[in-house]
Amino acid sequence: MIKNLFKSRVALLYIMSISMVFSFSAWMSLLNNYVIEVASFDGSQIGILQSLREIPGFLAFTVVIAIMFIAQQRLAYISMIALGLGVFLTGLYPSALGLYITTVLMSIGFHYLETLNQSLALQWVPKDRAPIVLGKITAAKSFTSLIVFVLIFIMMKFYSVEYKYVYAFFGLTTLFVGVIAWVGFEHFRDDVVQEKKLVIKKEYWLFYVLTFFAGARRQIFIVFAGFLLVEKFGVDIHNMVVLLFINSILNIYFAPKIGKFIVKVGEAITLRIEYIGLIIVFVSYAFVENIYFAFFLYVVDHLLFSMAIALKTYFQKIADPKDIASASAVSFTINHIAAVFLPFLLGIIWLTSPSLVFIIGACIGFISLVLSFLVPLHPSQGFETTLKKEELENI
Repeated sequence: MIKNLFKSRVALLYIMSISMVFSFSAWMSLLNNYVIEVASFDGSQIGILQSLREIPGFLAFTVVIAIMFIAQQRLAYISMIALGLGVFLTGLYPSALGLYITTVLMSIGFHYLETLNQSLALQWVPKDRAPIVLGKITAAKSFTSLIVFVLIFIMMKFYSVEYKYVYAFFGLTTLFVGVIAWVGFEHFRDDVVQEKKLVIKKEYWLFYVLTFFAGARRQIFIVFAGFLLVEKFGVDIHNMVVLLFINSILNIYFAPKIGKFIVKVGEAITLRIEYIGLIIVFVSYAFVENIYFAFFLYVVDHLLFSMAIALKTYFQKIADPKDIASASAVSFTINHIAAVFLPFLLGIIWLTSPSLVFIIGACIGFISLVLSFLVPLHPSQGFETTLKKEELENI
C-alpha cells in the first residue's frame, strides 16, 4: 500500500499541496496578531512585509531557468524544505528586519512550490478530470487548514504555547515531509517534454490579464480583510482561528462540488459568478460596521477563492501541453506584478481611508467581470477567446 503510494503522481500532488498548506496556513493565520502583538506593526509596515512576501511570486518566471538544471519534481522538494525553514525561523526573529528576511525565505519556497504544483497538476491530470481532481485537492488543502487551525487553537488557548514554538512545529513538519518525499517517491518522467524558455503567447492574453487582476484581488483579501477584523473590530487570535476553521469546513464541502460545477457549466459561467460575488463582497467590506456581518463577508470571500480552479482549467484547455511549465511560471509572475506594489500603496491609503481600499477591490472585480465575457463557453486551442482572429491581431 505505502509502496504504491510512492509510485502515484496524484498522491505526490496531494502531499505537496497538503505540506504547503500545513505551514503556510499557520504562518498566515498567526501573522496579523503576531505582527501587532509581538512586533508592534502598523498598517504601513504590514503593507511592506506583504509586498516583500510577493517579490518571489513576481520572480516565479525564474522557475523556467531553474528547471534547466533541476528536474521539476526535485525542485518542488527543495521548495518544500525552504518553505518549512522560513516558517520555522519566523517565530525566532520578531523584529521588522527579521520578519522581512524570514518572510522572503518562506515566500521563495512557497511560490516556487505553488508554481511547480500547478504545472505538474496540469501536466499529469487529464483535461476531462482536472476540475474534479483539483476540486478534491482544494478540499484536502482546506481539511489540512482545518487541522492546522485546531492545533493552533489548542496550543495557544489551552497550553499558552508561544508564537515561536507554534511556528517551529509547523515549519519543521513541512521541512521533514519534503525530505521524506524526496527520498521516498520515484522520479516521474514528463509525458511531454516542457519548454525550457519563457513562453508568452498572444493566444494566452486573456488568461494573463485575468491572472493579473486575480493577483490584485487576492492581495486585498489576504492583506487587508484579516487586518480589518483585527484592527477595526479587535478580533483576537482565538476568534480568528475559529473563523478560519469555519472557512475550512465549508471549503471541504464546497470545493469538490465547485469542481463538478465547472465540469457541468464551464469556466466562463463560473468566472462570471465569482466576479459578481467579488464585487458585492468588497463593496460590503467598505461600509461594514457589524462584526458578525464582517465575519460573514470573510467566509464568503474565502469561498470565492475555490472558484479560481476555473481559471486554471481554462488555461489547461487553451494551452499547448509543452508550454504548461513555462506558461505557469509566467502566469505566477503576472499574478504577482500587482502584489509587489499594491500592498505597500494600499497600506498608505489604509492609514487615511480603509474603505477606499475595498472600493478599489470592487473596481478590480468589475473589470474582471467585463473581461470574463470574452472567455468561450467551450475553450480550446485555437478558440482561446470569443474574439475573432482578425480582432486579436489588432490587440
